[in-house]
Amino acid sequence: MFKDSSGKYIYIGKAKVLKNRVRSYFGANKLADPKSARIVAKTTDIELLVTDSEVEALILEANLVRQHKPRYNVDLKDDKHFPYIKVTTYEPFPRILVVRKIEKDNARYFGPFTSAKGMHKTIEFLRRLFKIRTCNLVIPPPKGRQYKVCLDYHIKRCKGPCEAFQTVEDYKENIHAVLMILSGKSKKVIENLQSKMEEASEQLEYEEAALIRDQIEAIESVMVKQKVDVGSGVDRDIIALAREGRLAVAAVLQLREGILIGRQDFQLTAEADETDEAIVDTFLTQYYSHQPNLPKEIYLPIKVENLKLINAWLNQQKGSKINIVIPQKGEKVRLVELAAQNARLLLDDLLIQKRQQSERTSKMVTSLKKELSLSESPRRIACFDISNTGETDAVGSCVYFENGRPKKKEYRHFKIKGVKGQDDYRMMREVVGRYFFRIKKEAALPPDLLVIDGGKGQLSSVIKELRYLGFDKQPVVSLAKRLEEVFVPGASDSITISRTSPALMLLKQLRDEAHRFAVSYNRKVRSKRTIKSELDKIPGVGPSKKHALLKQFGSVKRIKAATPEQIAELNGINIKLANAILSSLNGV
Repeated sequence: MFKDSSGKYIYIGKAKVLKNRVRSYFGANKLADPKSARIVAKTTDIELLVTDSEVEALILEANLVRQHKPRYNVDLKDDKHFPYIKVTTYEPFPRILVVRKIEKDNARYFGPFTSAKGMHKTIEFLRRLFKIRTCNLVIPPPKGRQYKVCLDYHIKRCKGPCEAFQTVEDYKENIHAVLMILSGKSKKVIENLQSKMEEASEQLEYEEAALIRDQIEAIESVMVKQKVDVGSGVDRDIIALAREGRLAVAAVLQLREGILIGRQDFQLTAEADETDEAIVDTFLTQYYSHQPNLPKEIYLPIKVENLKLINAWLNQQKGSKINIVIPQKGEKVRLVELAAQNARLLLDDLLIQKRQQSERTSKMVTSLKKELSLSESPRRIACFDISNTGETDAVGSCVYFENGRPKKKEYRHFKIKGVKGQDDYRMMREVVGRYFFRIKKEAALPPDLLVIDGGKGQLSSVIKELRYLGFDKQPVVSLAKRLEEVFVPGASDSITISRTSPALMLLKQLRDEAHRFAVSYNRKVRSKRTIKSELDKIPGVGPSKKHALLKQFGSVKRIKAATPEQIAELNGINIKLANAILSSLNGV
């Protein structure tokens, strides 16, 4: 792990023979590529981690790169944010959920999905088709509790398992069909449904047979849209890459039983002189370390350096052999070319969006300079807001835009420390003062423009603090919510900016983002205080029990609504303590 003078990781790599790797970077010979030369020039320290095997090193490298995002490693953009479909197969009546993290809980996971819209359409289709419940009830209900069927039952989107109108066996048949479809095994589902339809017809249950027929037709209509003539029913992932400069897009076509069930696409960044082989190599380890359903074959556009090692790791993950193929001719090459066309199309679209965004941002920044009569274009803008609930939980926020776009690593939260009661002017002065005091202390670069959420009062108090700290020439404005009035220093009245002006649009974006960030932090602080005050005062409930309760129920409100039996199911809590918890929370 290569580190620069600030202690930040700039490159992470693995080596089978460490001596050879050290020589390749720090030997007497001239480095083969410019990227390595840049890494060596900026490296001031190196950390080492030893693993038992090459496969372990491969997994560790992928995890460390994902965690630290070093400057000179290929970066898979936003991989941790992609959603998965989770089927809670550990429950008697499983649900279909959307989650962002895979847990070891015996559930079935499908994804990741780069198109959230397509994923939600799939979930809605499966829920309607197989009448899967959408509620979060514990079914069967705990002792002493009874449920009433909801609207879904009355409009025939659920068969009412909460009131025992549907058996576990019947429900699990539907869940099994859902799992098969999500796994790309639609043909087998249709075969099973056809057998059930014929059986229902023979027993003169024509209404049931008609419902099954409709299910078959719905699944077949989706299959027709997805059909790809590949001549084989083998499960395959087809991977391709398109790149331009530091920007790249990897596309994965997922074929199951000869059917294209989806396309996942991922944005990557890499050094301009990074090889395609290195990018594909890194993508494989990062993508498949989060892929719960592995295919039998993977087609690649080019051969990569760690092919054997990656293959061994994937075989270990799947528990059976996976063939990694670099097609040379025929139908397999056509599939890789199809994936490449998709990747190029996605990259072109991304480049167009970036160009349009750049032009729009440039227009906003230029317009803001003109409207506020600034000497320089405000490319770096900080915006502050205050959020409080009466006289408690007062917090401040700072959001930071660079070239008209959010730069979230520069966002800051503040807990108000020096102001008692509700005084927005002094609170704003405090948070801005703390922010600029740190800039002064660290000799950092101040923003080109400071934006304050509020009117003339907030602006005046901030100007006083800036002068006190020696930032007399800091450009600053305030934006009042009610009429979108913009106030500048030295003017008693607000300045007029057209409501359609790009400058006002940028100021509103800043103000709204600062407000969102402040409110979310205020809720978090308030929630922690509420939880602490309500749970910590109950005798017998220590930190571990409090953590278990919140993990199980999610909030104090849900704990209050639970039964003593439900609470007593947690480790370390008996029925006596459960009753005491409910009595305390409900004020009995």
